[in-house]
Amino acid sequence: MNNKTIWITGGSTGIGKAVAIKFANEGWNVAISARRENLLKEISNNNDNIYSFPLDVTDKIKCVEVFEQIRKKFKEIDICFFSTGTWNPKKEKDIDTEQIEDVFKVNFFGTLYSIKAVENYYKSRKSGTITIVSSIAGYRGLPNSTGYGPSKSALNNLAESLYFDFKRSNVRICLVSPGFIKTPMTDKNDFKMPFLKTTEYAADKIFNGLVRNNSFEIHFPKSLTVILKVLSFLPSKIYFGLIGKMTKYQKND
Repeated sequence: MNNKTIWITGGSTGIGKAVAIKFANEGWNVAISARRENLLKEISNNNDNIYSFPLDVTDKIKCVEVFEQIRKKFKEIDICFFSTGTWNPKKEKDIDTEQIEDVFKVNFFGTLYSIKAVENYYKSRKSGTITIVSSIAGYRGLPNSTGYGPSKSALNNLAESLYFDFKRSNVRICLVSPGFIKTPMTDKNDFKMPFLKTTEYAADKIFNGLVRNNSFEIHFPKSLTVILKVLSFLPSKIYFGLIGKMTKYQKND
C-alpha cells in the first residue's frame, strides 16, 4: 500500500470502473462515485482498496458533501478523475434540445461541479492532479453528434482554461481523450468503431499517463487519435469533404 488516493466519478462502469480496479491493484486507495449505489457496492466488495461514495454529479451541493466525506476518510487525495458521461446515439441525429440539455448537464456541468468541489482543496494543497475525461469526439464536429461532441469540445476548452489557473498553484490539469473503448455506452453505437479497445487497455494507458508521465493530454489509441489530430488542423472545406466520405454522410441538395 502506497497510501496514495484517487477519487473517480463515473466509477460504476466502463473506463471509470477499469481505472478504479487498475489503481487499486497498484496499491492505491480508490474512492468511486456514481449514481448506481448497487454497482459501486459490488465493485468495492470484490476489490481491496476500493470504497463506495454514491453521488449524482449534477447535484453541485452533493459534490461538495461527498468530497468532504472522502477527505475525512483518506485525509489526502492525490488525483481526481472525473469521467462521468452519457450518450444516446438515437437522439443525436436530430436537434433534440431536451436531450442536449441532459447531455451537457451530465458531461459538462457534472464535471464542472466536481472540479468546483475540489478547487479550494487543491489550490491550498498546492499539489495533485485533476483529470477531465473527454473524447476524440471533442476534437472537431462530427455527423450525428448534436449533444455529445459539443459537450466534449466544451470540456477540452475548459481543461485548457483551467490549466493556466491551476498551474499557479502547482496543480496539474490533465485531459484524457479516449478513442473507441468497449463500454456499455459505446455498445449503443450502430456503426463500426475503428481501433476498438478494451477498458483494461484504457486503464493501463491512463495509469501510465497519470502516474509515470506529466503531459497535459493522454490520448489513445495513437493509431486513431494522431490521425484525428491531423484532421483537426485541416481547413474546413477539406475536413468536411474527408469526414463526409469517411462517414458516407450525404448533404441535402
